[in-house]
Amino acid sequence: MTERKAGYFLYHSIGQYPGKESDLSNAMVELAAVWSAPDDQQWPYMLGKRAEFIDLWRQLISAPDGSVTTCENVTQGVHMLTTSLPADLLRGRKVLVAADCFPSNHFLLSRLQERFDFELKTVHPRQGAHWVADEDMIAEWDSDVALALITWVSSTTSHKVDLDALVRHGRAMGSLIGVDITQAAGLLPFSVADPEIDFAVSTSLKWMCGAPGAGMLYVRPDLIADCRPELRGWFSQENPFNWDINAFDYAPDIRRFDNGTPAILPAAATVPALTWHAGMDRAALLHHNRLLCDILIEGMDDLGVGLLSPRSQTERGGSLMLDLTTVEAASKTLADLNRAGYSADTRGVTLRLSPGAQTTEDATRALIDVFARSIGRA
Repeated sequence: MTERKAGYFLYHSIGQYPGKESDLSNAMVELAAVWSAPDDQQWPYMLGKRAEFIDLWRQLISAPDGSVTTCENVTQGVHMLTTSLPADLLRGRKVLVAADCFPSNHFLLSRLQERFDFELKTVHPRQGAHWVADEDMIAEWDSDVALALITWVSSTTSHKVDLDALVRHGRAMGSLIGVDITQAAGLLPFSVADPEIDFAVSTSLKWMCGAPGAGMLYVRPDLIADCRPELRGWFSQENPFNWDINAFDYAPDIRRFDNGTPAILPAAATVPALTWHAGMDRAALLHHNRLLCDILIEGMDDLGVGLLSPRSQTERGGSLMLDLTTVEAASKTLADLNRAGYSADTRGVTLRLSPGAQTTEDATRALIDVFARSIGRA
């Protein structure tokens, strides 16, 4: 039986790191003590934790001051940005997205097109292909595209787009460009300025090892002034303590995307993970992932298991998706791996493996043996 931490391959879902339980427990005990104290220090502490969360994210993606705020999740972040744009920007034009985006974003945009009168243009993979080709995105990306939402790394294949090429083309078309960085944030290097994009969204789960509900929205400073978020409240103002109900004015920076009293608990629960991550050698974390993925690819090739992810490291995030042909075979293999002490998951016929900080080389090699026995090719 493999020790669970060593055999953890679920970084595409929930990230783990050494000491996470202790760090999170200590942070929540401290928060409970502050929040329960019979004094007036609760809000300075809580707002300070939110500010710490924002700063850690801002540093990670090289974003300037006043350009990052919190949201509950990626879908909410996309909604916050899209519904804040000038009314005539989207009307009668297109919003471009790939079919292998996170489905929740597509659910949202397909509903918003009815309200804002734009055409949602969804680019599909070619017949027999597993992911949407960059050149097919570019072929559908004309000057009628008002906004494009790019999925940096796909959750279904771990395919990584050529962001430089897509952004360069989008700029030539005059489009607004947003990027969902969820599936690789914290593992692959990313900067909102290289190439320059208009907005970015992410959760703090997965490689960031944070808590649910701790989303992040970045908006390019020059774009913020054109945005009028419809969900607004006292925290949307330069001075939240303005009580004149006839004198509302948006804050000049990203704070205008805030609304009522912010949900701080998810951010506070995530600060320990972001702090751990900020202190790590990120190049070493990526090298570790690449090493274990190479071991897995070699082992699966020997077993004749189909790979649904790109082989090239330059075209891939941190996950490997394997084709087990049938749902029954995928379910059986996952059950066998679980019994042997491995954590992974399936999506239909696809088995998803994502080695991270706690996953070991020995456990990775042993997983291949368990896999071989499960499919009858030991």
